[in-house]
Amino acid sequence: MKSVFDFIVEPKGKRYSNEISVDGTDLILNSNIETFKFINRVAIVKEIPIAYKTPIEVGDEILIHHNVFRRYYNQKGEAVDSSKLFNDNEYFCQLDQVYLYKKKGEWNTLGQRCFIMPIKNNDNWSLDAERKNIGILKMGNKTLSSLGVNEGDLVGFKSSREFEFIVDDQRLYCMESNDILVKYDYKGGEEEYNPSWAKSS
Repeated sequence: MKSVFDFIVEPKGKRYSNEISVDGTDLILNSNIETFKFINRVAIVKEIPIAYKTPIEVGDEILIHHNVFRRYYNQKGEAVDSSKLFNDNEYFCQLDQVYLYKKKGEWNTLGQRCFIMPIKNNDNWSLDAERKNIGILKMGNKTLSSLGVNEGDLVGFKSSREFEFIVDDQRLYCMESNDILVKYDYKGGEEEYNPSWAKSS
């Protein structure tokens, strides 16, 4: 059985990532099923679509949109599954809902996706922990590379593009190539900003 246009995936672990272990005790961070930040975004590919080819294969891990596994309350106040539910623990996932795929233990971007690490704000007069609209390119793509923008470069990006993901205990912002506006020269003192809570997710 194969899907024509969608991947068929299952969660890696549970549908929600809302528990942490502290000194051997499991703590539930959130019990609201609609809070998207606690939805598991890591999936295992069970079947690939037959309509097109990608580098993704059956068995690969992929990072996906939170709405695939999400539960929500309908107009009657009843908890219902995502419309992506196929059967039991399997879900349909569209290509544009896939952000990263893992090969040989390394995450790779798909299409025009890229991931930015924010940097610390060194302005003593500001209450913001990170600088706005500037960060370090952690995962690029072929389009950016062809323009001379490579991983490790300091870049400026459009406002309101901070789509947050936790990837290997790093909080990163997912964007697309056309969200990157400028490549900066390092002036010294730039430091990655990764909040401590990201490492315990």
